[in-house]
Amino acid sequence: MNAPPLAAVLWDMDGTLVDTEPYWMAAETPLVESYGGSWSHEQALGLVGLGLEDSARIFQEAGVRMGVRDIIDHLTDEVMRQLSETGVPFRPGARELLAGLRAAGIKTGLVTMSMRRMADTVVDLIEFEAFDVVIAGDEATRPKPFPDPYLQACEALGVTPEETVAIEDSPNGLRSAVASGAAVIGVPLMVSIAGAGAHAVWPTLEGRTADDVAAFHAGHFTAKAGLR
Repeated sequence: MNAPPLAAVLWDMDGTLVDTEPYWMAAETPLVESYGGSWSHEQALGLVGLGLEDSARIFQEAGVRMGVRDIIDHLTDEVMRQLSETGVPFRPGARELLAGLRAAGIKTGLVTMSMRRMADTVVDLIEFEAFDVVIAGDEATRPKPFPDPYLQACEALGVTPEETVAIEDSPNGLRSAVASGAAVIGVPLMVSIAGAGAHAVWPTLEGRTADDVAAFHAGHFTAKAGLR
């Protein structure tokens, strides 16, 4: 019995492909404070990888007197404004690995809980055709940590989860990817991913290649099938 070939690599965006989490945090604190509340760094970390609607409800609980959609639009606008001023802060090695996967003929998908318009902004700033499909937060049937966004990406790409590798940085994202059936690499950034189920943890993507990802995928399948 042979391992299924690696057909696609699915990427989270915020915190995995690009280091935009500080941008989100910079938008959150003034919003809460404008309604007389306070917002700690620990509270902000608790939202990493969470769906935007769930995050918006937490802001309402913190005193923000705005509708869920209005909160999402406000924060998205603020993060996009910061991106337009500073450019896209790719995580070390991410752009290079993405380009290597494309060159190797491996399909790629972006699976993010950010709004589609923000995802498109980031993708448009990449100097090559980076993704075959994008599943955004306003398109997912259910948000991370449910498996739906990853399953939707697989369906759109015409691949099975067992043929894919997912790359994530947050516990919620990892749980989503693992539940989908993909082989999952955790690349932590701002929050601990201990206990979130990653099949491998890479401290950085710097120096990693398409061959590394394919080898991880094959090794995961072999271990899962008990063939060692």
